[in-house]
Amino acid sequence: MELPKLLISLFLFSFSSFFLGAESDYPQHSNLKRLRPNRLFVFGDSYADTGNIRKSLSDSWKIPYGITFPQKPSGRFSDGRVATDFLARYLGIKSPIPYTWKDYAGKERLLYGMNYAYGGTGVFKTKDNPLPNMTTQIDYFQRVLAAGNIYSPSDLPSSLALLSVAGNDYATFLALKRPLTELPAFMKQVVDQIAVNAMRIHKLGVNKIVIPSMQPLGCLPSITVFNSFQRCNATDNASTNLHNYLLHKAIARLNNETKLSTFVVLDHYNAFLTVFKNKGPEPGVSRFGNPLKPCCVGVNSSYDCSNVDEKGEKKYIICEDPKAAFFWDIFHPSEEGWRSVYSVLHKHLKAIWI
Repeated sequence: MELPKLLISLFLFSFSSFFLGAESDYPQHSNLKRLRPNRLFVFGDSYADTGNIRKSLSDSWKIPYGITFPQKPSGRFSDGRVATDFLARYLGIKSPIPYTWKDYAGKERLLYGMNYAYGGTGVFKTKDNPLPNMTTQIDYFQRVLAAGNIYSPSDLPSSLALLSVAGNDYATFLALKRPLTELPAFMKQVVDQIAVNAMRIHKLGVNKIVIPSMQPLGCLPSITVFNSFQRCNATDNASTNLHNYLLHKAIARLNNETKLSTFVVLDHYNAFLTVFKNKGPEPGVSRFGNPLKPCCVGVNSSYDCSNVDEKGEKKYIICEDPKAAFFWDIFHPSEEGWRSVYSVLHKHLKAIWI
């Protein structure tokens, strides 16, 4: 499931007064240095999903998704690899198998972990979406652990968990027509639930848990389409920072409780902006001509990437070279976009586990 189009208007109300100067107050973690994890467990949404949704329910299983990798739709919300795949690459392991495919995977493949993320979900139930939210995803993880036939308790201390939250809860907030004045309090509820989820995973035995900050929502093509993809919406990005500020505070509190740097915020927000602003030889980072313009779009506002009409004729257009586009569709980065983001994050990732 893709983020609802209501995300376009999600952050039209600024709450800058709640966090003026907050970025400078972000806690700096002294990361516990340890051996690189050899197993990855993933929870979250379409930024991390690698194929859990049934084919009949998601555009991610339709052409042209997967056109770059694996040259066919694979359930990823991109032309190719997504955040999960690049995090696994930096761990030096294969991308973890989607939970719904576990019964079809060999035992050796399962040793690299498991991906419980479902596109379109949030930490709470999202509107018109029957798919499992993050709490239910962790329930699935707990059941797999309890079964004892795939992972043992001794496997978990050397594992890493990724918790992806990219904005679906806030889209639902708008879809339910809740007053915008309630949004700051709702953001705190979302972040508090992220913290509950992270601590629960830790108590199950996982020693290192990574939670990405929210990407700059004001730079999504669903927002920048209104200025012909020329600039990010500063008000929306300022509001996104409220979520990220609350997240940093919550994670600092968790680390204080555990007395270890168990929980780490991975800075997606600034990594995205670094890629957008790259005008020269940033090592490992592509230079995108217009990073805000998506590669795959509907022929008009009535259609999205992958849509066809009743005759089966495609109602979308694709850019000439997906590798030249940071965004694949109006919500999701391309494979090259994700690769560049994780190239920026490479040093931070090394600091977490070396």
